[in-house]
Amino acid sequence: MGQRQTYDAVIAGGGLAGLSLALALRQGLGAGARIAIADPAFAAPAADGLPRSADMRASAIAAGARRLFEALGVWEHVAAEAEPILAMEITDSKLGDAARPVFLSFDGEVRPGEPFAHMVPNARLQDAMTALARTRDIALLPTPVAGFAAGPARTTLTLAGGGEIGAGLLAACDGARSKLRALAGIGVVGWPYGQSAIVMTVGHERPHGGKAIEHFLPAGPFAMLPLTGNRCSIVWTEASDTAARLLALPRILLKDELERRFGLELGEIEILDEPKAFPLGFQMARAFIGERLALVGDAAHTIHPIAGQGINMGLRDVAALAEAVTDAARLGLDIGGPDVLERYQRWRRFDTLAMGAATDGLNRLFGIRSDAVRLVRDVGLGLVERMPALKSFFIRDAAGIGGQAPKLLRGEAL
Repeated sequence: MGQRQTYDAVIAGGGLAGLSLALALRQGLGAGARIAIADPAFAAPAADGLPRSADMRASAIAAGARRLFEALGVWEHVAAEAEPILAMEITDSKLGDAARPVFLSFDGEVRPGEPFAHMVPNARLQDAMTALARTRDIALLPTPVAGFAAGPARTTLTLAGGGEIGAGLLAACDGARSKLRALAGIGVVGWPYGQSAIVMTVGHERPHGGKAIEHFLPAGPFAMLPLTGNRCSIVWTEASDTAARLLALPRILLKDELERRFGLELGEIEILDEPKAFPLGFQMARAFIGERLALVGDAAHTIHPIAGQGINMGLRDVAALAEAVTDAARLGLDIGGPDVLERYQRWRRFDTLAMGAATDGLNRLFGIRSDAVRLVRDVGLGLVERMPALKSFFIRDAAGIGGQAPKLLRGEAL
C-alpha cells in the first residue's frame, strides 16, 4: 500500500455495515471508483489471503436487508445457511408460571413466499462479503484510521501505521465507541440499561418449524430464534450482575437455568458453543454527519435488541447513504458535499429515533413488575392480535420495506 493515495470513499470499519456499504458504493459508483475499507482485522488473513470472522452470533436479517444482499450479489453465498422465520410468538409471563399463553403471534411472510426475516450466522455474512470485496477491487487496508482532517475538496486520513491517504467521503462504520465520531466532536445521547444479553447457540431434539419465540420475562426478553437444523440462537436478557453470575456457573447448572426459560416444547437441549454476554444500552449520535463524514450503523445508533433491529437499522443506513452518494455522482456533484450528507441524515434520522424510542419504551414497559401493568400489557397485545391490518403494518415496518424505502431495500440495483 503506497502512501498518499486518494480514494473516492474510505470506510473505517470492516464489519457487516462497512462491508455492505463498500459493496453498495461499488455497485452505485461503478468499476472506476476507488473504494477502501480500513480495519486492523484485515491484517490476519487465513491461508486463502482473507481474514476469517470469529463472531459466533447470528442475526435476524429482515426482508428489506435480505433484498439489499440479493441486489449486491451477497445472498447467494449465504442462502444455504439462512433459516427463514416462518412464524413468531410473543408471551408475557413470570419465570415460575406453569403456562405461558401466547398473546401475540405473527405470520412470517411480508408477502406470499417472502419470509419476514432469516436467521444468518454473522461469520458467514462477514466472510462472504470480505471475499466479494476483494474480487470487486475494493482495497482492504489492514490498519485503523488514527485521525483525519477535512478539507474543501477531500479529507486527509492518517492511518495507524503512519501513512496518509485522501478521501472524498469518509464513512465511520467503527462501532458504538466510534473513534471517528469522537474526533469529529459529535456528541451522543444515551444511557445504559443495566442489562446484558447472553448469546449462545442451542441444539434441541425436535424441529422448530421455523418458529421464533420471545418470552417477555420480568428480567428481560428471552428469544429463541431458529437456525438451520435442530438449532436455535438464544438472546437471553438479564440484569448485568445476574448475567455474570449465570456465565460463571458450571455448564450443567447453566443448562438447568436455560431449560427453565426454554421450556420442553423442543425436547432435550444442548449448549453448542461458548455463551457470551454483551452489555445493553441506548445511544444516539447528536448528528449523523460531519464535514465529509457520515456515521453509519452502531457509530450512529445503538438500540435494545428487544425487536432484533440492530443490524437491520445499520443496513438501512447503508442503503440510504449509498443511494444519496450514487445519485450525486450521476449528477456530477461532490459525493462528500454537505447537500449529499444532509440528504442521508434527513432520510435516516427520524426512522432511527422512532425505532430507538419504540425499543426503549418496550423494554421499560415489560420491565415493570406489576400485575396491574401486566394486565394492561396483555390486553394491549390481545387487541393487536385481533387487528390483522395493524399487525401487517408492524411487520412491513420492522422488515424495512414500509414507507419511502431506499432502492436496495426494495431489491433494486442502484
